Amino acid sequence: MNAASPALTPPFVAPQSFTDADAALQQVQLIYRQAQEHLRTQFRQFVQDGSLPQPIRAFYPQVRIRTRQPTRLPRDGQGQAWGFVAHAGVFETTLTDPQLFASYYRTQFRHLLDNHQVALEISTSSQPMPLHFALDPSEQVEGSLDAAQRARMHTTFDWPDLASMDDAIANGTHEPRHGEALPLALFTAPRVDYSLQRLRHYSGTEPRHFQNFVLFTNYQFYIDEFIRLGHAAMQDDTGGYTAFVEPGNVITQHASLPTPDGFVQGSHPQRLPQMPAYHLVGPDHDGITMVNIGVGPSNAKTMSDHVAVLRPHAWLMLGHCAGLRNSQQLGDYVLAHGYVREDHVLDHDLPPWVPLPALAEIQQALQQAVAEVTALPEDGLKAILRTGTVATTDNRNWELEGHQAPVQRFSQSRAIAIDMESATVAANGFRFRVPYGTLLCVSDKPLHGEIKLPGMANHFYRQRVDQHLRIGMRAVELLRSGATGQLHSRKLRSFQEVAFQ
Repeated sequence: MNAASPALTPPFVAPQSFTDADAALQQVQLIYRQAQEHLRTQFRQFVQDGSLPQPIRAFYPQVRIRTRQPTRLPRDGQGQAWGFVAHAGVFETTLTDPQLFASYYRTQFRHLLDNHQVALEISTSSQPMPLHFALDPSEQVEGSLDAAQRARMHTTFDWPDLASMDDAIANGTHEPRHGEALPLALFTAPRVDYSLQRLRHYSGTEPRHFQNFVLFTNYQFYIDEFIRLGHAAMQDDTGGYTAFVEPGNVITQHASLPTPDGFVQGSHPQRLPQMPAYHLVGPDHDGITMVNIGVGPSNAKTMSDHVAVLRPHAWLMLGHCAGLRNSQQLGDYVLAHGYVREDHVLDHDLPPWVPLPALAEIQQALQQAVAEVTALPEDGLKAILRTGTVATTDNRNWELEGHQAPVQRFSQSRAIAIDMESATVAANGFRFRVPYGTLLCVSDKPLHGEIKLPGMANHFYRQRVDQHLRIGMRAVELLRSGATGQLHSRKLRSFQEVAFQ
């Protein structure tokens, strides 16, 4: 932005103290709305006039808390692992889209107020809001600008600054400067906005449709079945789901529900996005989102990087794998309790020596779901479900590496299966404090000469996909109900952890 003349900004909102979470949220919404409308209004004028007489700038809202003594939470087994700061000091974070995150912010505010008994300070921050993140996503304006106008945009408005949206806080490498406040949340407002933009692009749906429980898969077969079950749920009065959303924001309302006010129907895109998402919507976002991340650890990292800012309650990987043990049969299930990370895409953010613990509540939910859906007795369940280590590789053709080298590594690690996504999804769950789990289905056994053949693969998939998907959805129901214990992220939190969940 051109610093020669002062920028035109909305009125600065000085810090105000709040002891009520709802009132604090309303103030955040006010500051955000003023900033967003300021940028939108000035941009429309810029498009109309071709230029503006001075730079335009707006700022995100922020929340700050000042504590004077460490927090001592009761050790009665009921305390949460989040919602408080661990020591005295000043803590703050910038906030964005307080309509989308209204329930989340309200919950975080309430816990801070309850745990610390000090007021929250809400104000305008010093973090500029990039124009790109303030515009209405449905407006297509770039084509109406000529080359000269696009060049002038750089000196008129703030653009995204990658330096303000890295993952240092989540990675545990953030070092505050002297006198700087400590972070309250894993993600700054620009980092969240960046991911919201990416979610629209990669998934083909608006972020508001994403649910608290996310299923990742690496095969379209699962998505086809999820679509069938999603539409069937819109005629079923027992599931409690209210809508089914497909790429292009195509919404199918439950047959018993009236069309909501302001309803806008989307349209199916001519081509599916790179990683399409489908949403079985439940009350308070407690439904199920399923995303086809495709094949490979890069896709798995990309989508989970962005879904993480929505703070889902859990995500699960459902997909196919190569079985490494001769005792396994095609169609057997693998419940991962450990991972060999040869995917490498997260090595810089989460070193390979960091272990990824199995989370008891997730493991129990997946195992119980397998037992319920297959209706097998205990000895029959043991025959088709094996718990062990899953190796994730970034080399799709690992079989060509030379037979002895990979076999030796797999044997040393005690791996029972190999795929290309599971460890990445689990590692990002660990990194972003999102409870995670993996249930795979054996689709080939390359070490034993059983590879996928034309026809055989399709027949196998048709037989297994329906059952496997139902297992994943049943596991979500168990997690949501608390049947396998309170779902929490205690194992995933670091020494100096942020207060926001």
